Amino acid sequence: MADTYDFTIEELGKRNIKSPITMSTVDGDLMANYVTDSQFIRLETGVKPGSQAPIKRGQVLECAGPREMLYFTPAHVHAGIVSCGGLCPGINDVIRSIVRCLWYRYGVKRISGIQYGFKGFLPDYQYGVKRLDPDVVDDIHKLGGTFLGSARGGGKEVAKIVDAVEQLNLNVIFTIGGDGTQRGTLDIAEEIDKRKLKIAMVGIPKTVDNDFALIQRSFGFDTAVDRAVEVVAAAHMEASSAINGIGLVKVMGRESGFIAAHTALASHEVNFVLIPEVPFNLEGYNGFLRHLEDRLKRRNHAVIVIAEGAMQDQLLTERKTDAGGNLKMADVGTYLRDRINHYFEEKKIEVNLKYIDPSYIIRSSPANPSDSIYCERLGNAAAHAAMAGKTKLIIGLVNNEFVHLPIKEVVAQRSHVEPEGNLWRDTLDATHQPVLMVNSFGK
Repeated sequence: MADTYDFTIEELGKRNIKSPITMSTVDGDLMANYVTDSQFIRLETGVKPGSQAPIKRGQVLECAGPREMLYFTPAHVHAGIVSCGGLCPGINDVIRSIVRCLWYRYGVKRISGIQYGFKGFLPDYQYGVKRLDPDVVDDIHKLGGTFLGSARGGGKEVAKIVDAVEQLNLNVIFTIGGDGTQRGTLDIAEEIDKRKLKIAMVGIPKTVDNDFALIQRSFGFDTAVDRAVEVVAAAHMEASSAINGIGLVKVMGRESGFIAAHTALASHEVNFVLIPEVPFNLEGYNGFLRHLEDRLKRRNHAVIVIAEGAMQDQLLTERKTDAGGNLKMADVGTYLRDRINHYFEEKKIEVNLKYIDPSYIIRSSPANPSDSIYCERLGNAAAHAAMAGKTKLIIGLVNNEFVHLPIKEVVAQRSHVEPEGNLWRDTLDATHQPVLMVNSFGK
């Protein structure tokens, strides 16, 4: 599959500036080494015995990290940082990491925070910028949300944004956001190219749903699962303490059910996981409601976790989008709650259903230690890439290595839970739910 991608990373030009970071170029001297442009990893780890075709440059991923030679003179650099889209645990950790790496490792003293996403570039809003330095950002990792503010939209005003970039005299821009933000980043970078400007655009992928293609894990995901497990524990306690108790928890996951599946695996208290990738019927002999009824007869309680994107093909009557271009979804949680109650009312079976939607509590949480470490390393890698003059890239973790990924390849598709893969297989083992809850295959 790797031969369908081109992982070549664009650069602004030749690197002639010696890095101020003291590192080594040899092994065995107990000093950290620079990363060279000849260090790569493969996307696919599986191999077949026998002869292997030659590996082309575009098929391998460039390792992230500090280069010995830089494109930018650190003293001349003005860096900008912007966070866009919805909240996610760890945004402040990334901002802090970028600022501290630029300041302490490279000596970059002009760092500006763009407020409220791409709209902060637009003169119509007059938001201004925040001057950033280590004293300003040192404690922001303890807070949820984003220190710079965030907003959806604005990314289509490409010409105006680049006008603002020129007026601010920015040399490097770090964009923290999801696939919509990174598509905007690529559009801005293309406009920068048209104007023959030398400005590095580096993205840090932010999606709590963990659905960026190619990337092993998005920051904030571990924290989201951590918080969701706490909610499931409460739902289980409510359900197991009542007559035919049902705990229904809706978690984030617009197109991908990673949070729901991992929450079930981590909690060991979930009996049904409903995700966008696996279709199911509500009614009928093999429908979800029939299996829920059977569960209550056997165990007198049940816990259900549903991803917000489940059943949207059945619930949406028209397609509308928000300012960020995301599909406005129907509330599947309240819909399922009402359908469950109606089903058991008609059967005159007493149930006690508690519905919990912790989405905004989860996404506004501070990062847990695992995510905080991850964000620190993502921010460092982003700063190193920008100072080397690399552009139109996203920093990502692939096969446990930090790498440079071309934005165009990452945003071309999304990652999903594979119904025939091992994650979903293990989820079924954890819940004991039926493999398929459909009355006839394909419906």
